[in-house]
Amino acid sequence: MIQFKPLVVTDIDTIVTMMKAFYAIDNYPIDKEKSKTLFQEFISNEDLGKSWLILSDEETVGYVILTFVFSFEYQGKIAFLDELYLNEKARGKGIGSQAVTFVLEQSKKLSLQLIYLEIENHNQNAQKLYIANGFELHNRKLMTHKLK
Repeated sequence: MIQFKPLVVTDIDTIVTMMKAFYAIDNYPIDKEKSKTLFQEFISNEDLGKSWLILSDEETVGYVILTFVFSFEYQGKIAFLDELYLNEKARGKGIGSQAVTFVLEQSKKLSLQLIYLEIENHNQNAQKLYIANGFELHNRKLMTHKLK
């Protein structure tokens, strides 16, 4: 049975440990202490978004983070599906699809207008998962400018 448990302060070490494993897939840097501090802020301010641990038969197997943005183009609050991670043991069992369905249901309850996300070009499994759940590729390019 799959469950989604809202993240609480006592879960921060668990989620940051999984986050480290997720980031290692693509060799992204992570500062565990900074991430813990960010989760303290994130959990304490519901305007920033929502996060959940994903449990399978009461064992934590992943997490999902939804962050909020206000958009005039989309006429209100939208969300960025910032991260969806499943450990290797949980992959290929339909849990990812259940997680996307859960996020979509929660997004409707939160009156969100749109969900957007990004995936790595090499991650064809993620792309298939999202397309199968109604996400569409769009013709815009995502650009970033890191502020120091």
